[in-house]
Amino acid sequence: MTDKLITANHLGDGLVVFLTAQGGWSYKLADARVISDAELEAALALAKSQHEAGIVVDPYEIEATVVEGIPVPVRLRERIRAAGGPTVTYGEAEIAERAATLKHAG
Repeated sequence: MTDKLITANHLGDGLVVFLTAQGGWSYKLADARVISDAELEAALALAKSQHEAGIVVDPYEIEATVVEGIPVPVRLRERIRAAGGPTVTYGEAEIAERAATLKHAG
């Protein structure tokens, strides 16, 4: 049996958040509530009600294991999201292009 977490994106800033044991949301994976199969339906209902209230966007369950007391998503995609993803830096090409334009203009 694999444990579950519930993740979503915070409506205010779009960042990844995790449902906590207190029923709130945290940006920290370590704060995530580890949910058993028996608790999943109620936890998803809570998360969906917070979606409807405009707190988070599209909450969903993910599989996780607990390693040294910290939940770790099973799927690579979710580990990347939890780490703040993406795996590449946005805007590097645009910054280099602007720098080259300024260099040639001067």
